[in-house]
Amino acid sequence: MGRQQSMNEPSGRGSKPPTHKLIAEVAGVHPSTVSRILRRAPGPRRADFAETEERVREVAKRLGYRPDLTAASLRTRRSMVLGVLLPKLHDVVLATILSGIDTAAFGLGYQTIVTNTLGAPERRRERVEMLLSRRVDGLVIGDPTLDEKIYEELSRSRTPHVLVNHRAEGHVSVTGNDALGGRLVGEHLLAAGHREIGIIAGPRYPTALDRVRGCVEAYERAGVTVGRAQIVHTDFDPQGGRRAAQELLTLPRRPTAIFAVNDSAAIGAMGALRDDGLVVGRDMALVGYNDIAIAQDLPIPLSSVHTPLREMGETAARSLIDLLEGRTSGSVALQPRLVVRDSSSSAVPVTAPVTAPVTAPVTAPVTAPVTAPGTRGEPGEKDGWAAAPLK
Repeated sequence: MGRQQSMNEPSGRGSKPPTHKLIAEVAGVHPSTVSRILRRAPGPRRADFAETEERVREVAKRLGYRPDLTAASLRTRRSMVLGVLLPKLHDVVLATILSGIDTAAFGLGYQTIVTNTLGAPERRRERVEMLLSRRVDGLVIGDPTLDEKIYEELSRSRTPHVLVNHRAEGHVSVTGNDALGGRLVGEHLLAAGHREIGIIAGPRYPTALDRVRGCVEAYERAGVTVGRAQIVHTDFDPQGGRRAAQELLTLPRRPTAIFAVNDSAAIGAMGALRDDGLVVGRDMALVGYNDIAIAQDLPIPLSSVHTPLREMGETAARSLIDLLEGRTSGSVALQPRLVVRDSSSSAVPVTAPVTAPVTAPVTAPVTAPVTAPGTRGEPGEKDGWAAAPLK
């Protein structure tokens, strides 16, 4: 005859899942205590309650308890799910931010649903509607190409949301201090003697423009004007960086240093410089932005502005959850730091080339989400580059 299963043993296949009442009996506490403990994320508690919580959670785990999230959402009218909207899931910067979002959300008792817009207008709207139809509690938006109509719809529906890695007026956002990051690059290159600079500026998103602005203002404070021809807008990818670098190399006064406001674009620029017979770090200084993991392991390690990307994602998730749980939350700009490596550690060479060879500029058509990449800065307030004011 088979023995009867003890209440202290896990329930077998086909048996009913353990209830709060059963867990309370085994742990020696009231069912309401079990409910309070299991409905919140683990974390630091009062010292006099920590032992009780640890015992309840250990019993629940041993009995094979799993919370009924569907029933809980019907009772509380909250799904405990955050929607995350990103333009490129394969992008290493966005993937690192996403890791932070998911880790922080899970630690606070929330799940995430992630969707990819690919930066396409019709796809953005479809994906926002999909997330809202899934009854997510709020959105973390990492796509800087969303139009104002979508934000208006979110406001009308009272959907809490936080922007990450970009900003827009009137919305809570978590970014890096991009203007400061650009200034650090400008000051570093000036200190090394680089007065002729080229900037691979990326698309005209506020964060990218802030990086450009910080660098240009550092040069202006040193009495050096950065003209509009020295700023090339392109995509945040190696192909865009390569095209932009090729264009900068055609300038009548060839730069001795290039600042790419994104590491992927900087890697593309490395290829263009190599093909032109230049050695990065010796013939041409190069600095990127974001300090992705591969930057230090390139054949010529890349100097880059380090932004705490994982922390950015964690902060965005916590900010959204603060809003959902009735706490106040404001915009945050995390502090960057410049990591100097071989690509820009040397002073400007005495024999640095200043005259570009006569070559036909690259005219391959490219499509960018906001502006046509591969085009030099258009007239603006700062001798041709359009600055985005800090909000």
